[in-house]
Amino acid sequence: MTSISGILEKEKTEIKVYEPKPYSNPYLAGVGLGLVLLAAFLIMGRGLGASGAPSSVIAVVVNKVAPDHAANNNFYKEYIGDGTANPLKDWLVFEVIGVAIGGFISGSLAHRIKGKVEKGPNVSVKMRLTYAFIGGSLMGFGAKLARGCTSGQALTGGAMLNLGSWAFMFAVFGGGYLAAYFFRRQWL
Repeated sequence: MTSISGILEKEKTEIKVYEPKPYSNPYLAGVGLGLVLLAAFLIMGRGLGASGAPSSVIAVVVNKVAPDHAANNNFYKEYIGDGTANPLKDWLVFEVIGVAIGGFISGSLAHRIKGKVEKGPNVSVKMRLTYAFIGGSLMGFGAKLARGCTSGQALTGGAMLNLGSWAFMFAVFGGGYLAAYFFRRQWL
């Protein structure tokens, strides 16, 4: 007859720890993303993007809380329309939900879901999260100013050979390299 502690020890030793799978080849991932963009054009008649989804959600919330304000505001009217169609049934809302679910499934299959904050040794978790919030806020604000997010501008606009989209992407990469120069010591 085995003891309970013996059974528990056996169970502890049988727990398998999975190592994260390597990242995908970026060139193959780029080709895959291009095929997804092509499929979006063929099936939905429009490209990819994400900044319209939060705008649709915000427009619905403002319309519920302050319908008079939403009806008299040109920004919200663009999403609410005449009130017959639900803005949450927009293609971009479903696309963003699908991206979130697909990212979680992909991360789970690759054993990369962890409850930790990626940061360099010279920065605290609080500072890392502060930088992430500030950077995300600036990107969101910039996406509305540019009338499209990075995915909409770079992928859809770039595929349509839109000059403004190409200028935007050169500015994003240039700005990223310049910012990396100043922040690199926090990651090294």
